[in-house]
Amino acid sequence: MAEELFICPEGLSGRVDKILAQVFPDKSRSLIQKAIEGKKVRRQEGALLVAKSKIYAGEVLVIDLSRDDIIPLVARDIPLTILYEDEEIVVINKASGMVVHPGDGTKDDTLVHALLHHYPNGLCPVGAPERPGIVHRLDKETSGVMVIAKSERAYYSLVDQFSQRKTDKEYFALVFGELPEEKGRVDKPIGRHPKNRTRMAVVEHGKSALTEWETIRTYQGPFSFLRVKIHTGRTHQIRVHLSFLGHPLAGDSTYGAKNHSGFNRVMLHAHCLKLTHPVSAEQLTFRAELPLDFETCLHLL
Repeated sequence: MAEELFICPEGLSGRVDKILAQVFPDKSRSLIQKAIEGKKVRRQEGALLVAKSKIYAGEVLVIDLSRDDIIPLVARDIPLTILYEDEEIVVINKASGMVVHPGDGTKDDTLVHALLHHYPNGLCPVGAPERPGIVHRLDKETSGVMVIAKSERAYYSLVDQFSQRKTDKEYFALVFGELPEEKGRVDKPIGRHPKNRTRMAVVEHGKSALTEWETIRTYQGPFSFLRVKIHTGRTHQIRVHLSFLGHPLAGDSTYGAKNHSGFNRVMLHAHCLKLTHPVSAEQLTFRAELPLDFETCLHLL
C-alpha cells in the first residue's frame, strides 16, 4: 500500500489513530502507530500528524500504511514440547506466553522462530513468509495443543479441515462466577468491537460463532472450571462468548475480569485436538494436560 490519499468518511471525526484503526481493521494498531511516528501520515497540505491529532469528515490526508520489507527469520534455540511428529505434521504443547508467529511488535522469540531451529531444513514451503506451516493459532497467553504442517500437502489438508470445521477443539477454562446451569451453549456472531478495534465482541453483523461449555467443578470465590468446545474458530471466541455470558475468564482483564490478582495470564488451555491425518486419513487425537501454573491456581482455589 504505498503513499495514497485518504478521505475521512462521513460521520467520523476524532483522533487520527483511532479513525485509521476503524477504517482499516486489517491493519494493527502497532502498524498504524509506527506509520504516524514514522511521518507517513500527514495532511494534504503537508502538516504532519501525531496519534492524538484530530481529523474531521471530508478531510484529506496522505498516508502510507505499508509494512516494512520482510526481514528473513532467524532460528532461535527455544525449547518446545513435542507431542507427535512425522514427515507431514508436528504437534506441540504450546507454552503460555509464547506468540505463535512474528507480527507488529513481536520479538524473535515466537513459535515460528523455535520451529525453524528444530527443523533447519525448513517447514512448509507455502503460506505467508512469516508463518511457515502455521494453519491455526492460539493466543499468546493460551497454552495447549497446536498442529503445524511440515509439507505442502499437509498444509492444504489442515487448512481445509479447520476452515470446513472438520476438526474438534476442546479447551479447559477457569471463569469468574458460577454458571446457572451445568452445561450450555452460546450461538452468537463475533466481530470487531464497534469502539475498540483491538477487541472482538458479540455484534449483530459479525461472523457466526458457536461455543459449548460444561462445568467440571466449582470453587469458592466463586469460580467455575469448564470444559469448552468450539465449533468455529473466531478470534478470541471463547473469551468473548464467556464474557458475554457474564463469566469472563480468570486473568482476562481485556474481556471483563475485574479482579485478576493471583492470575498471571488468561486461564485458558487447549486440552484436546482431533483431526484427520493429511496423508494416511487416520483419525488422530492429541491431548495436552494442564500446565503447572494452571494446576497450581486450581490447587490454591
